[in-house]
Amino acid sequence: MTRQPVRAAVFGTGSWGTAFGMVLADAGCEVTLWGRRTEVADAINNGRTNPDYFPGVELPPSLRATTDPAEAAEAADFTVLAVPSQTLRANLAAWAPLLPADTVLVSLMKGVELGTAKRMSEVIEEVAKAPAERVAVVTGPNLAKEIVARMPAAAVVACRDESVATRLQSVCHTPYFRPYTNTDVVGCELGGAVKNVIGLAVGIADGMGLGDNAKGSLITRGLAETTRLGLAMGADPLTFAGLAGLGDLVATCSSPLSRNHTFGTNLGRGMTLQETIAVTKQTAEGVKSCESVADLARRHGVDMPITDTVVDIVHHGKPPIVALKELMSRSAKPERR
Repeated sequence: MTRQPVRAAVFGTGSWGTAFGMVLADAGCEVTLWGRRTEVADAINNGRTNPDYFPGVELPPSLRATTDPAEAAEAADFTVLAVPSQTLRANLAAWAPLLPADTVLVSLMKGVELGTAKRMSEVIEEVAKAPAERVAVVTGPNLAKEIVARMPAAAVVACRDESVATRLQSVCHTPYFRPYTNTDVVGCELGGAVKNVIGLAVGIADGMGLGDNAKGSLITRGLAETTRLGLAMGADPLTFAGLAGLGDLVATCSSPLSRNHTFGTNLGRGMTLQETIAVTKQTAEGVKSCESVADLARRHGVDMPITDTVVDIVHHGKPPIVALKELMSRSAKPERR
């Protein structure tokens, strides 16, 4: 008996949605990408490339695109959500009635919702009325441009139901993409969301020319902030020492391919928020999520000074040099606190 190929729908034809769709196709899945614009879908179907994000990169023949969400969702074993985090709720409300009842909902998004301070998996559960055991997360040091070049990368696939995580692991495992399973969804999502904020902070420091000592300190203390918040929310502290924590944080804070690091660098060089937004072609999730992460920290009584500093610079117009002096003049304390 011939085994039917796994079908996957990827909602979002941006850089990470396209890259992960390629991973799924390379792993043997039949993949349908959904996007809003007809010209992008036509380019993928007829030219085998996404000209907006990866011109010249040939996409696998088992990956196709459509602008019809019902067509994308039809019979999908896995439904991958790859839209900006702050647009998820509205988009998913429209798509939810179209999704197969047993599809596994997979979040590629690394953010916290403004207003509710909910993680993306929580938004998915609420809007799609899906049990937590059917919602998974893919996260880790996964810069999309390197993924589509099929450069080696590892990732975490997290789900409360370990068997679902294992299923997802099997359908996105390729010679260049190595996924590991985890059941700590809270920790994995927090690692992905907060690293964007710390990436902004490191970018600002780089733009100011503060040196590698400052960068190393921000990465380390940023990880401490993330871990404190995770512990307050019931996450496993070991998660933050892994790919979803340290791995993703290092990649974001050290690579010129990181949107958040680049955004922060422009701010550190003296550009205004609006000027930086104008020259940024893709969504830097940390710009909005820094506020929702700070909100989440307040709700749990967790001190996150680097996150608060980023909010002050990005949203309250505080000059980076003033924010730096305030951050450095905080009262002295033991490291593990």
